[in-house]
Amino acid sequence: MSDIRHAAVITGASSGIGLAYARQLSQRGYDLILVARRKERLEQLAFTLEEHSRSNVTTIVADLANEADLRRVQNVFAERGDISVLVNNAGVGALGPTSKVDVSIVENLVKVNVLALTTLSLAALSAFKARGHGLLVNIASVIALGPSVTAAAYSGSKAYVLNFSRSLEQEYAESGITVQTILPGPVKSEFFAASGVSSPGFPEELFMTADTLVETAMRAVDMKENVTFPTLADSALWTEFESARKKFYKSVLVTGKPAARYASGK
Repeated sequence: MSDIRHAAVITGASSGIGLAYARQLSQRGYDLILVARRKERLEQLAFTLEEHSRSNVTTIVADLANEADLRRVQNVFAERGDISVLVNNAGVGALGPTSKVDVSIVENLVKVNVLALTTLSLAALSAFKARGHGLLVNIASVIALGPSVTAAAYSGSKAYVLNFSRSLEQEYAESGITVQTILPGPVKSEFFAASGVSSPGFPEELFMTADTLVETAMRAVDMKENVTFPTLADSALWTEFESARKKFYKSVLVTGKPAARYASGK
């Protein structure tokens, strides 16, 4: 067995999808750098993982909406030479009609879902590029594909994650670096409760457990699938969607003149 060890950074690691990634990456032999706001949960998780695996676990208590905390996490990629995986899982919901959601909560969402994810992605890619390999996992959502009257900021942030990640995927396609974008549906986690939603409004059968989601996503990486819809039965539908998107994109770039329907009629 190789003595070379690799480490994974996981944000939002104290519960839900992040916790599932911590468990499963430790089973695959990774050392872990776990990032979350809740110190007690992180310390308990680190103790449990080190007790039941060979992983060395480092914890960083950080609120990624706080610039100083974000910079501390960002600096880890320059300080350590063993990081080969980043899972950008931390996220905020800010769910509800915009007339009822406090603007400070939306600002916090943008800082975590967009700014922190972007900052850490770029830091990780810089480190991965220097080593010639690495895996960047960004957690988006199926809501990235359509607007929502009760999740405007969340939907917008996940659409950003999708386009940002796919652009990086193309940019680093020949580099040995893998960029995976995961678009899950509802997941059994603390997400809705943390967003102040007592009843998510989805039938129970639509919910996937965090462990199943991560197992599926990691199999997708092994299959070299960069965009992962864990519940999509017919992958040809995504191919069709992408083809239609590209066709539409080309249709708006054929001329610089206004379309005929906008003619004044004079």
